[in-house]
Amino acid sequence: MKRIVVLDGYALNPGDLDWQALKALGEVTVYDRTPVAEVPERAKDAEIVLTNKAIVNSTAINELKHLEYVGVMATGYNVVDIPAAKAKGITVTNVPAYSSDSVAQLTFALILELCHHVGLHAESVRAGEWSRSADFSYWKTPLRELAGSTLGIVGLGQIGRAVAKIALAFNMKVIASHKHPERDAMQGVTFTDLASCFKEADIVSLHCPLTADNKEFVNAALLKTMKPGAFLINTSRGPLINETDLARALEEGVIAGAALDVLSTEPPAADNPLPAAPNTVITPHIAWATRSARERLLNGVVNNLKAYLEGKPVNVI
Repeated sequence: MKRIVVLDGYALNPGDLDWQALKALGEVTVYDRTPVAEVPERAKDAEIVLTNKAIVNSTAINELKHLEYVGVMATGYNVVDIPAAKAKGITVTNVPAYSSDSVAQLTFALILELCHHVGLHAESVRAGEWSRSADFSYWKTPLRELAGSTLGIVGLGQIGRAVAKIALAFNMKVIASHKHPERDAMQGVTFTDLASCFKEADIVSLHCPLTADNKEFVNAALLKTMKPGAFLINTSRGPLINETDLARALEEGVIAGAALDVLSTEPPAADNPLPAAPNTVITPHIAWATRSARERLLNGVVNNLKAYLEGKPVNVI
């Protein structure tokens, strides 16, 4: 029976899901969280290691003598040193596309919050402002209608397409910057280059993977090309944005607002400038975390491991 170590199971399953399907595949040990320095010790006897955000670096890979499989309990796999794993013949898998609908849903929750500031208005009513109002209606911020405005999507993969479908239902114009427009044509979506996407859109939403080439590509120069009334949304990866540049752009009114579910370092450092920046909504990386999405993720993790144990690995990096 294979020995399976889950390095950081709490985020995926804080207690509302069941590990039983995984336990049917081997002898399972689950840790809530594992610092990088403790990975070699905790996984020293394991053939199978499962990780979400716990780092499995080259040091750990070289020290873990029994390791044959690393299952990433997420879509992004930058937490594993892939070249080191390949050099040792270790199979690495991920779980693609489990959270597309949930991420698209939060993307529009963020957009709608910037447009209507529902939380702010609800709190004002709770504080008695409506009861004291001389008028039947009031608003504390400008209110924006989405119909007729332009959404620019950077990356029209599965999540980007799900976002586009919602935008089209709001009667928005949708443009997209995408690496494979000839392959991924979508009715109602017009492909454009990245510069035009930022320049023309009223709202820009990032849905592209993080690579060495696009780290901090959203910088001061690009932000200055956006409309003064534009919003920036990021539910993809925090390091796509130069956070100092974005904070300055918000402070100086270069753009009207930003809504982010991801930051460059998570949890953020105390001196990160974005939480204090004006017209900013930040949520703690929750787009992926609906129960439905986490159930799909856990099922994907189990199915990946089953396939590997049967000699037919899938979703191999």
